[in-house]
Amino acid sequence: MTRRETPTPQQRIASLKNLGPKSAERIVAAGITDSDALCRIGAAAAYHKVKSKFPKDTSLNLLWAIQGALMGIHWHNIQDDLKQHLLTELEDISKTDHSDSKRS
Repeated sequence: MTRRETPTPQQRIASLKNLGPKSAERIVAAGITDSDALCRIGAAAAYHKVKSKFPKDTSLNLLWAIQGALMGIHWHNIQDDLKQHLLTELEDISKTDHSDSKRS
């Protein structure tokens, strides 16, 4: 009997719909190590963490990809009203993050 190797956090994230190895690598580097953590914080907060760590290499396509992964659908199928909601949520997170950094 052969022993199964335990998948790495990157492999577990990369196994989600829409998320490949590079996206998974960045998500894990941002401190999100499994799909449960991704579900808990949500797409907008996860995207914000990745964008903060990799500002030049992170586009909104990652936000749509993460949301699609959480919903189990292709990111092209995310409705415009949900995209708008995510953008509003992201704006709120960014404002909170910006005001927190001013206090430091």
